[in-house]
Amino acid sequence: MENEPNNYADAGAVTGFLPTTVSAGNPSSIGRLNRAEWLTIDGPLGLSNEESLVYARRFFKFGFLCLPFLWAVNCFYFWPALRRPHSRQSDPQLRRYLVGSAIGFLLFTAVLLSWALTFAIGGEKLFGHAWQDLVMYNVADKYGLTGWI
Repeated sequence: MENEPNNYADAGAVTGFLPTTVSAGNPSSIGRLNRAEWLTIDGPLGLSNEESLVYARRFFKFGFLCLPFLWAVNCFYFWPALRRPHSRQSDPQLRRYLVGSAIGFLLFTAVLLSWALTFAIGGEKLFGHAWQDLVMYNVADKYGLTGWI
């Protein structure tokens, strides 16, 4: 990175949170970048590359501990890195955790929706007499807990 030309305006010119560029011909003209290349949705307030890798790895691994919504958080928080895989700051190892989180969350969502729709749509027609043992809304009636009211 030290050999790359400095494309950002000097630190003295504060024009907001969006990164700015200095055009090659005229160093005094400051324009906005077309695409910001931040790893997180926080923009300039986000994590560094090393911290991003640590957090993405943690969210990915904790998703396997029956916390699959952390995979969704991982995908949401690192959406810029997930959306633009070939950007300058993209790390292949970070991308591996993000794609794994996206796939894991999609699989979890598919399983959860199919389970919920099976019980919501199928009901007693699908399960027959076993339906009375599977549902939870008749537990009070089953154990006689409704007579005391």
